Amino acid sequence: MLRRELPSEETAGRVIRLARGRIAPGVNKGPLQAFQPWHDRMQPLCWWQEEPVALSLEAQPGDDWLDARTWLARLPESWFPLVSTALQVAAWLDNHRFCGRCGAPARRLDAEFAMHCGACGHRNYPRISPCIITLVTHGESLLLARSPRFPPGRYSTLAGFIEPGESAEEAVRREIYEEVGLSVGRVSYYKSQAWPFPHSLMLGFFAEAASRRIRIDGVEIADAAWFSPRRLPQLPPLYSISRALIETHLGEVGPRG
Repeated sequence: MLRRELPSEETAGRVIRLARGRIAPGVNKGPLQAFQPWHDRMQPLCWWQEEPVALSLEAQPGDDWLDARTWLARLPESWFPLVSTALQVAAWLDNHRFCGRCGAPARRLDAEFAMHCGACGHRNYPRISPCIITLVTHGESLLLARSPRFPPGRYSTLAGFIEPGESAEEAVRREIYEEVGLSVGRVSYYKSQAWPFPHSLMLGFFAEAASRRIRIDGVEIADAAWFSPRRLPQLPPLYSISRALIETHLGEVGPRG
């Protein structure tokens, strides 16, 4: 449904209006505005159902604009790539108006996602920050944890940024040990997901714990515990890779009785 080709030659099409992480409601209760002429400040974004789409980055959201997580919870899963792309490109445009090398104003290029500095020639592309996200298991049990930022009662998988010079597998083992004090045995890759809060690429893994004895760090993790598939806390939203990791494990160990 989404074609990652910039419609740079188009002068009209659909529009996503976005400001400060909030998206304006459009036609048919979706995030896309009606087909309309584009102006010079709009960023060509992609093709959606063979229609060109541009991003309109605006200063302030309207009162009826919804935050991105609400949109993702309401929309079918097939819309995730479009919303994710719009959010990450918007964050890049907003944060890179000036050259990171010399500080001069940067100019947006039409043929690719790039900001070019005419003063020193530096070219900046959308930032993508690789992260690992891991479901730790011990037999059929799942280790789930709470960040202090989570809604009350919600638990999720462990996650963290990959550090310079570190492989994804090394990051999995490091993050698990730092956050809950566990050493793990086998680590296996699952799949990835672009995560637009604000510009992460989540690399999903399963990891088998060597023991069940945990020690939370008390900073990034407010609480962590082992859960049975038959007695689970409030889980992350369905559109997230963390939920996909959990549901995949639950499907492998059998029905929740």
